This record gives sequence, structure tokens and C-alpha cells, in this order.
Amino acid sequence: MVTGADVMLVGFFSAKEKDFAALMDAAALRLTACGARVVGRIVQRRGVSDGGARKMALPYSSRTLLSSGKVREVAQSCERGDADLVVFVASLTGRQQHVLTGTLRAVP
Repeated sequence: MVTGADVMLVGFFSAKEKDFAALMDAAALRLTACGARVVGRIVQRRGVSDGGARKMALPYSSRTLLSSGKVREVAQSCERGDADLVVFVASLTGRQQHVLTGTLRAVP
């Protein structure tokens, strides 16, 4: 599935996760081992600001997991990097997968 694909790697981590860079590196290594090429990395951190700390266990959006600005950033980075796939280092619900797939495909 990922063999030969150009992949945008996206991580969603709470501020409590201090080693998020290592988790992103490990995911990139797994993808590379499967024959993918990681063309970019984007991280959304939750709970870094005072307001976010109170809501740290919640996604930014129940529809997309990420903030709307971060979804735009992912879409633009995919276009610039000519990514074939977006791989999340987070569990997504079926609805989030559906909404993100539609949103990211719609970007010209």
C-alpha cells in the first residue's frame, strides 16, 4: 500500500508527550522500511498553551482531529511535496478518516 508512495507524516501529540520527535522518527523509519518516501512531517501539539492545557485529552476537532489551520497546512504541504498519502501518528475515527480524505482530496 505504501510501497513507492510519497508520504506526508502527520502527528498529533499532547504537551505531556515530551518525546514526540522520536515517535515521528520511528514512524518515518517504519514507512521507509515499507518502501515509502517521507516527503514531509507536520506536528499538531495540544496543551502547549494555557487554554489548550485544560482540553489536552480532546482533539482540536471531532471532525478532523486537527485544528482547521493545521488541516490547511497539511493540504498545502501535500500539494508542495506532491504527496500520494497522508499517514497519521494518531488513531483516527472512521468519521475523521472520511472527512480528512474528502478535505485533502479537494485541495487543488
